[in-house]
Amino acid sequence: MDRDLSEDDSVVDLSFEAESPLAPPAELLERLPSYDWLFQGGGQQIMFPPLEAPGRPLEQRCWSSFLEHSRVPLVTEEVAREALLSFVSSKCCYGSTAAGDLIIQELKQQTLCRYRLETFSESRISEWTFQPFTNQSVDGPQRGTSPRLWDIKVQVPPMFQEDTRKFQVPHSSLVKECHKCHGRGRYKCSGCHGAGMVRCPSCSGAKRKAKQSRRCQMCSGSGRRRYERVSPAPRCSTCSGRGSKTCATCKGEKRLLHFIQLVIMWKNSLFEFVSEHRLNCPRELLAKAKGESLFKDENTAVYPIVDFPLREISLASQRGIAEHRAALSPRARVLQQRQTIELIPVTEVHYWYRGQTYVYYIYGTDHRVHVVDYPDRYCFGCTII
Repeated sequence: MDRDLSEDDSVVDLSFEAESPLAPPAELLERLPSYDWLFQGGGQQIMFPPLEAPGRPLEQRCWSSFLEHSRVPLVTEEVAREALLSFVSSKCCYGSTAAGDLIIQELKQQTLCRYRLETFSESRISEWTFQPFTNQSVDGPQRGTSPRLWDIKVQVPPMFQEDTRKFQVPHSSLVKECHKCHGRGRYKCSGCHGAGMVRCPSCSGAKRKAKQSRRCQMCSGSGRRRYERVSPAPRCSTCSGRGSKTCATCKGEKRLLHFIQLVIMWKNSLFEFVSEHRLNCPRELLAKAKGESLFKDENTAVYPIVDFPLREISLASQRGIAEHRAALSPRARVLQQRQTIELIPVTEVHYWYRGQTYVYYIYGTDHRVHVVDYPDRYCFGCTII
């Protein structure tokens, strides 16, 4: 600096500090009963839910009756051709000639079972937060003891619909001076160090132009240039030439309202398993396929399926429930569980066209198509789904 800058006691110098809102030191906040853990570690805590007694196991099911009344219609040659024609018409680079003239040689059909487990859970996190204090009402400890986080009643969203909401914990508010600007409301600009001027673009702050004895005309020999409406010289873009900025933390209010914030997260965890099959249809497509509902069990807590004719489905049910319990029980409250079994029809279609054999797949009750290598394409580089 070529000249001394006047110091303003009402503006704190934060030229070398971050200007974004920062959390206050823990020692600035008072300890509230039952919330001492917020002053240990990172100031954020996951609250463990109270333990609940599990429900009663369901009676043994008669799966033969389920299977008898849930038969998926077989795919005929006519249905297979119509499904391919519909698929081809939805693609800009696929011709319909092959779909219309092909000769179907073989239909390999298999019905798969898809098991799904959904667990809808609620977890709660508490943390200190703050906002500018604008003389609003303060709900502090003098109005009573803050309730425990799992005692705070809130409206639960519809089951299996994820959501996140934030609430202010009652009787947890405290008013303190802003820890960023120390209660002044403003701080020195880090761009011009409080000068309101930027380095002269003509002499680069040297006060004189290179190889010239006379002083710089643009900055009048000061080395810096203050913003003027008639001058094309740039002002400090950070503070608009004022030399100081409004505190970004308290928005110039000088004080902050601190309070404990409760963050509630409702999450839907999904476990999915598709039974083994002999066909080469990609498994990720089968996971998204539309199926026929065979079985549905929904309750606060569901029990594993143990007597299904396909043993791999029973094992998947046991594994899924165990995985969700292990992942959620330490940190979340399970509100509802739902397990389903669906039948997914898959047909492998072998057809002949112009001397070569090709294959495509029809999967799901809505007859979606997956083409391996369609012979009548107009361009390359298209994604086949």
